[in-house]
Amino acid sequence: MMDLSNAGSFDSIILLGIVNEKLRLECDSFEELVSMYEMDVEAVVGKLDMLGYNYDPLTNQFKSYQR
Repeated sequence: MMDLSNAGSFDSIILLGIVNEKLRLECDSFEELVSMYEMDVEAVVGKLDMLGYNYDPLTNQFKSYQR
C-alpha cells in the first residue's frame, strides 16, 4: 500500500492523479480515502485548491473549477 500520510509533500499534479485514482478504484468518498491512508485533509485540500481543483462528491473526484 502506498504511504499517503505525507501527501502534502507530493507534487501537486502527482497528488491529484493519485487521489483521483484511489477515489475511482478503492474509495467511495474522500472521507474514506483520508481515513484509509491517514492523510492530512488540510494539506491535500489546500494543495489541490491551489491547482484549481476541489472535491465533487457527486462524481467522487477532484475536478477543476473556475477561479
